[in-house]
Amino acid sequence: MTLMLGKIALTPPVILAPMAGITDLPFRQIVARFGAGLVVSEMVASEDMMRAQPLARARAELGIAEGATSVQLAGRDPHWMAEAARYLQGQGARIIDINMGCPAKRVTAAGGNGACGSALMKEPDLALRLIEAVAAAVDLPVTLKTRLGWDDESLNAPQIAAMAEGAGVQMITIHGRTRCQFYKGSANWAAIAAVKAAVSVPVIANGDIVDAATAAQALAQSGADGVMLGRGAQGAPWRLAQIAHALFAAPAPVVPRGADLADLIVEHYQLILGFYGRDLGLRVARKHLGWYLDEAGLTAQRDPILTATNPEQVIRLIRATFAQAQEVAA
Repeated sequence: MTLMLGKIALTPPVILAPMAGITDLPFRQIVARFGAGLVVSEMVASEDMMRAQPLARARAELGIAEGATSVQLAGRDPHWMAEAARYLQGQGARIIDINMGCPAKRVTAAGGNGACGSALMKEPDLALRLIEAVAAAVDLPVTLKTRLGWDDESLNAPQIAAMAEGAGVQMITIHGRTRCQFYKGSANWAAIAAVKAAVSVPVIANGDIVDAATAAQALAQSGADGVMLGRGAQGAPWRLAQIAHALFAAPAPVVPRGADLADLIVEHYQLILGFYGRDLGLRVARKHLGWYLDEAGLTAQRDPILTATNPEQVIRLIRATFAQAQEVAA
């Protein structure tokens, strides 16, 4: 199955979610290698990026001309959102995604650059102006990611989705929780069906999708055209390809084991160090190494690897740990 965003084909419609501090360029490259219809950057603060804040620019470092990458912008000022979108188009971006789903307090609070993310669902008129500004600024597909609403008393995702489609948005992703739920409870995939009924553009289901079984349930309950997952890919960058194989007849990924898995982890580790530099890279890499160990059932081996501060030692420990695990399995 293929979804079209302008001339860009999303095949299959299995998408890596934007996750702050996680879906950086190294991780997206590893996921994309196994197979994904689309990978989305970390949320980029539009005004910070245009004011040349280094962290914001790093989050927008995309391998930007890659066809299966989308840049997610956040903000509440139509001017800065439009300027950031223009800048990214000039840098080679292929798709712009607008964040109206992040529930984090630092994003939704009124301090700093103002309430952004899912807080915009409380201000649908402003949300529409932001969408219109971005869509008018670029000749690229523009997509939108939201939640069901701010809380259970304001489930206005269908109304915002319909406005967004009218303003030119070409795909809408819905996380099946309200902002006030954060990540508590379970995602309400069935509630996404109201959004699907309100628009004619593709709708993507998100929230609690961690494998092929939950992806199939989300599609069945929501009627959505595809799925987006984030946490399910942590420590398992092949997970999207597994889902694509099970549900959309894509080729089955070769999931690495033993020494092959160690090679993949070492490559990812070295990409992180190269991207961030040694000192920051060591800190960023720890969470990914921990997830790989957890996924492999090697949680007991976390401490030596995650506390080592010499990259060469970390690499030796990774290879020794997975070689030993392969011997035990044999």
